[in-house]
Amino acid sequence: MDREISDATDASKDAEPRVIAAPVTRLVAPLRRSLSAQLLVLTVLFVMLAEVLIYVPSLSNFRDSWIKQRLAQAQIATLALEATPDNMVANTLRDELLTNAEAFAVVLHRNAARRLILRDDMPPAIDATYDLRDATFLDIIMDMFDCLMAEDGRTIRVIGKPRFEGGDFIEIVFDETPLRQAMLDFSTNILNLSILISIITASLVFFALNFFLVRPMRRITENMVAFSKKPDDASRVIEPSARLDEIGVAERELADLQTQVRSTLNQQARLASLGTAISKINHDLRNILASTQLISDRLGGVDDPTVQSLAPRLFASIDRAIQLCTNTLKFGSSEEAPPDRRPVALKDLATEAMEAIGLDESSPVAIRIDVADGLEIDADPDHLFRILLNLGRNAAQAMEAGGEISVSAVNDVDSVTIELADNGPGIPDAARERLFQPFGGTTRQGGTGLGLAISADLVRAHGGTLDLVETSANGTRFRICIPHRKEFVRAAQ
Repeated sequence: MDREISDATDASKDAEPRVIAAPVTRLVAPLRRSLSAQLLVLTVLFVMLAEVLIYVPSLSNFRDSWIKQRLAQAQIATLALEATPDNMVANTLRDELLTNAEAFAVVLHRNAARRLILRDDMPPAIDATYDLRDATFLDIIMDMFDCLMAEDGRTIRVIGKPRFEGGDFIEIVFDETPLRQAMLDFSTNILNLSILISIITASLVFFALNFFLVRPMRRITENMVAFSKKPDDASRVIEPSARLDEIGVAERELADLQTQVRSTLNQQARLASLGTAISKINHDLRNILASTQLISDRLGGVDDPTVQSLAPRLFASIDRAIQLCTNTLKFGSSEEAPPDRRPVALKDLATEAMEAIGLDESSPVAIRIDVADGLEIDADPDHLFRILLNLGRNAAQAMEAGGEISVSAVNDVDSVTIELADNGPGIPDAARERLFQPFGGTTRQGGTGLGLAISADLVRAHGGTLDLVETSANGTRFRICIPHRKEFVRAAQ
């Protein structure tokens, strides 16, 4: 039973901080979520801190000025002693002079020996002494805090320099209570003024920063949240303002980024649609090609010499079409089949690829193969055929008015470099930025923009590079670099 009571007591103690912390958490939570609220609180705190830093020297200067004014009044009171032969005045006049000076005693030292004294018959005991002659700024601040911390009714003696070099120094004994009360009144005025200044300054700073920073940042944040929910909506792309500062730069960069994201999403959607369409027609297309293959096999038995010369090319083309149809979906999933690399006679393969473009003897486009007869390349023949076919077909379509396509190759120690050039009109600037991206590198009506993207992927699968070397009104030149495998180099040696 006692243990249960003890556990309940401990539980109640643990619950108390949670009960107390809950309102605090509810109060602090909006500050964490709102940049405007944080800005307002920080502005008020900083202004109050600045007022505190101003308050201490101001109050110290007020006390110093108040005491110096009292010393000046005391010095004037001692001038009455100068008019008497023995430096003495009647008690009634003395009391009146001390009352005007608000002091219990005044002593003016002159010429290191002469003193002019005004003093009550029964002056109170002195509680503290302050010497202002050599006081530093820090001493004045410490004396100010000492005065504020003291109790009412304290009697102090202050030593200072008389005005206009009226003596060596002057001493005054007076009640500190009026000085302390004046300092408290001054502090109250400073506090009220500080609060007023803080409110005005904080309001101006808050509204200025809220207008120039917080509102634009909130607009950017809200746009980012809205765009993330539906990035395919063109209306949710932010409209940049005409600002030239960092906010304007952020808005413009965000607009460019959102535009690129939308373009990428649209491109991916097109690829997804393309993959879906291909998957639907893939089965029927393979059946048609299979029927064509059966017909071509029958053509192989015909004794006609023309048929016999063309049949091998027809067979190879149909086999490639069937294999390409089988692997079509792999490009849609960004997974081209790995290359089956082996030594390939480059001149024969380049000739076959250029003939597959479909140019006849009446075509205004000429083809020149400048490749050595014995040059072999370590590559997948089907992949390399597709690469050269895509590049050659693009060049031929760009030169409908006529021209020449040339294929050349150089065998280096560790790679083979193939260059395919034409003397056509060149590639437009609009297509160069996205030349090797799907759907991005075509400017021809009806073109898909996939040829160069496929070729670049196939070359990268070999560990090589496909680059646009130059393009202008005088023609275009592409360079394919495919490195040798180590086993191919050893076999060649």
